[in-house]
Amino acid sequence: MKTRCCFYHSRRVRGFSLLELLVVVAILGILIAAALPRFAEFRAAAYDSRSQQDLRNLAAAEELYHTTSATYADDAASLSGFAASEGVDVAIESADETTFVATASHPAGRRDFRWDSSADPALSSTAR
Repeated sequence: MKTRCCFYHSRRVRGFSLLELLVVVAILGILIAAALPRFAEFRAAAYDSRSQQDLRNLAAAEELYHTTSATYADDAASLSGFAASEGVDVAIESADETTFVATASHPAGRRDFRWDSSADPALSSTAR
């Protein structure tokens, strides 16, 4: 009888029951379901931040170009030192001797950004 009791006890201590594993899986599923929407929001905000920063970098490069050329560049390729981040669409809509307008967005972001050098504030954004 002593052997039987010890065998039963050692068998029970070795692992988890199916019910315990199901409870853990259910709790993990609930936590993941609650976290995924927030994760998507954070990713979209990061893409928007990247677009906004690229537009600020383009504006700085435009100002540098303007000091040496007395006009704003109408093509981002002619701006030395400027490179858009991966996935960010940056475009110069118009440029002349006094002002320029540029836009930036990321396909996975939630906002479109616009830089108008004649406006105050120069940077604005719109939701998609």
